[in-house]
Amino acid sequence: MSNLRRSTLLFLTACLLLPAAAADRLTVVSWGGAYVKSQMLGFILPFEEATGIQVDVLEYSGGIDEVRSQVRSWNVRWDVVDMELFDARRACREDLLVPFDHETLPPAPDGTPAREDFLEGSLLRCGVGNVIAATVVAYDHERIEQAPTRIEDFFDLQRFPGRRGLRRSPKVNLEWALIADGVPREDVYRVLDTEEGVDRAFRVLSRIKPLVDWWRSGEEAIELLEAGQVSMTSVFNGRVFDAVQRGETFSILWDHQVWFMDVWVMPRNGRRQEQAAEFIRFATATDSLARQMQFIPYGPVRRSALAQIEPDMRRQLPTAEENMATAIEGDAEWWAANVDRLTERFERWLERPVMVPRALPN
Repeated sequence: MSNLRRSTLLFLTACLLLPAAAADRLTVVSWGGAYVKSQMLGFILPFEEATGIQVDVLEYSGGIDEVRSQVRSWNVRWDVVDMELFDARRACREDLLVPFDHETLPPAPDGTPAREDFLEGSLLRCGVGNVIAATVVAYDHERIEQAPTRIEDFFDLQRFPGRRGLRRSPKVNLEWALIADGVPREDVYRVLDTEEGVDRAFRVLSRIKPLVDWWRSGEEAIELLEAGQVSMTSVFNGRVFDAVQRGETFSILWDHQVWFMDVWVMPRNGRRQEQAAEFIRFATATDSLARQMQFIPYGPVRRSALAQIEPDMRRQLPTAEENMATAIEGDAEWWAANVDRLTERFERWLERPVMVPRALPN
């Protein structure tokens, strides 16, 4: 056989094998740290064992820019993405995601159809909800002189001195700033819907801006607290639980927690959409969600999964009755419409220098 024929045969064989090899592998994008650990132990490793499909997990910090770039270039490398609800809604509207057939979702163990078992609002045209998490304030109760009891304490640098940690995002920060300035929680988004309300929130944030360390991932927030770099930080509640399991002396301030939903989505133009849909069905099955909740206290979006969670863990969920007393539901629809505008303003605000008053504690 000539070298040319041999090379041609090898090339054609490789092309035939590529789709089969690709079908046995999925790239799933999630949030890293303790959250991915709960996903790995809850359903990713069981999925690999049940299907023979290997799952590669990548970490990201949210947004839809990368999905938009991949979809529009037809160079889609992410098969499944764990998105915040507001991002999933706007990505779906931009036609960046594949509509999901909810009739293919498995029923509850007692036969209850999936549509009746999933919480209201968790089945989207382009995705399937998975967990309900919350942004809370965390602090080290052995290092702090006085424990905060309300969200206003986070903004009170005189009575509660020390640096603060906040996510580098307008989300939650603007809501909390208005609460600290006396706005009732039921009026927060009505006030934010005005330029005066947004100005008001930024003025409150400016008071603490000189003493804020900004984080992008939940792991960074926990590291700030572990190192004693901040006295309090905003953080996702599940990250605090994981740190406590490792021996950290952290506590959560649940006052005015902002809860939100995460959603599994599939970027359009992907090469492995059938396998991606199979993964989502497996990941959102009752047993999968219940197993995940053994490792992190995020509320499952299926009623049948919630019923399987141990009482001690249920008390630590954002959706536990005692933790919902002053809770704010993050308005995904409002943020989907306003996140780009406010993120741009937020970044401009970050760039402006702020003078530190001499009396300000450091």
